Parts: sequence; C-alpha cells; structure tokens
Amino acid sequence: MSILNRQASSSVLYDAPGPRARTRYRAFGVLAVLGIAGLLWYVFSALNDNGQFDPGLWDAFQYTFVQQRIVDGLLATLEAFGLAALFSLALGALLAAGQLSDHRPVRWACTAFTQFFRAMPLLILIVGLYYAFFAQEPMWALVLGLTLYNGAVQAEIIRSGVNAVPRGQGEAAYGLGMRKTQVMMSILVPQAVRSMLPSMIGQLVVTLKDTSLGFIITYHELLFVGKAIASQPINAAGFPYIPVVLVIGPIYIAMCLLLTALARWIEARGRRGANRRTSAAA
Repeated sequence: MSILNRQASSSVLYDAPGPRARTRYRAFGVLAVLGIAGLLWYVFSALNDNGQFDPGLWDAFQYTFVQQRIVDGLLATLEAFGLAALFSLALGALLAAGQLSDHRPVRWACTAFTQFFRAMPLLILIVGLYYAFFAQEPMWALVLGLTLYNGAVQAEIIRSGVNAVPRGQGEAAYGLGMRKTQVMMSILVPQAVRSMLPSMIGQLVVTLKDTSLGFIITYHELLFVGKAIASQPINAAGFPYIPVVLVIGPIYIAMCLLLTALARWIEARGRRGANRRTSAAA
C-alpha cells in the first residue's frame, strides 16, 4: 500500500518522460559531455602549446629555498586563519548576544553593525584597512578584515540557531524563575549549538579560503608565495604556472577537507553525547 501511495504522489508531482523525451534527454547529455570534453581539450592544447607541461618547469620545486618558502607561506596562512577564526567567533557571539538583547539601543546597534559588515565587500574592507592603518603590518589588515566580515556572518548564524530553538524551552525556564543569562547559557545555546555547528564550520572553511586575499596586500601567505614562484622563469622552459597551481591548489583543498572532517567529527561526537544523555534520562 505504501508503494502505491509513493507512486501516486510521485505521479502528481511530475509526469514520467515518454520515449521521445528520454531520447531528447540522452541527446542533451551526449552533447553536454562532448562540449565539456572539447573545452578541456582546448584548454589542454593551449597550455601545451605554451609549454606548460614541460617537465623542466618542475625543477624549481627541487630547491630547498623554494620548498621552505611554500612551508612559510602555509604557516602564514594558518596563522592568519587561526587568529581570524578565533576573533570572528568571539565577535559573532558578542554581536548575536547584542541582537538578542532586551535593550533596544544595544539591539539596534549590533544589528546595524552586523548588517553593515555583512554587506561590505571583503576585498574592499581588507584593502581599506591596509592602506588606512596597517601598511606596515599587512597580516593584521587581513585578520581584522576577515574578523569583521566573518564575525558578522557568524553572528547571524548564532542568532538564527538560538531563535530556532522552540519557544517553549525558554518560556518554561522563565517560568521556573531563571534569569535570561541562565536561560541562554543553560537552555538555549546548548541546544542551538548542535543545529548551527555545521554552518559555523562551513563559514570557517570560507574564512580559510579567504586568507588567499592577503596576496593583494603583499602578505606572504600561500597564494602570494605561489604567485612569486610562478613569476620566476625556469631557464628556457618558461614560467611554471601549471606546476604551481598543481602544488598550491591541493594544499588549499587538503586544508579545507581536514577542517570539514573535523566539523563532522565534532558533530557526530555531540550527537552521540546527546543520544547517551537522552537514553540515560529515559
């Protein structure tokens, strides 16, 4: 009976394609695959004609000082990300608390601050901070820009997570005589963390990738180092653009994947803990 119900509901949502439609879909799929293959072949041919697949272009990575520059760039990227992640989470929590405040001036000020920096283009913010205050310390222009922008985004994530908790939870706590701080810290925030954790970690991944904007203000992070290596000709082989992309790109991808894996581990650990508490209470 359930199978018939599912079939009936699916037929209401859309009509099953007929033979002509299925043939048309297959033709579109074949054309799409051929188009993508042709585009990839064109890109490969253009790069190959420019000598970008010459084995000699990889010679630069045999030198110790080049390897050390990549390591230093990676450490600089992680330093900027670590500071920006810590500060943005703290700022986001502070702004979210302000937006949930019962005091109207505080709520309005925090909301205006959050909306302004969410709407501000990150690149303009970083460049403006660099030329206005941190021309001698580009790292802090990058960190502060990432903090203001991502802190505003994290504030919205936290505020939405707290507001997503059923209102009856807070009302019951207030009925027991608890103060708002106690309700937030003991009832609302612990429940909200489980729902908003994936979004918070996802925004931290964005923060990590946005550290690459530091190369515009000459901060020696990973992308700046890669650009510097690619701009140096390797004997008669030319400029090693493709080798640099094939080295720097996977490093960024690996860092983002590790951060995502950490988020999933924390989420699974929190879910197991919640299940244990539920079973113990039962």
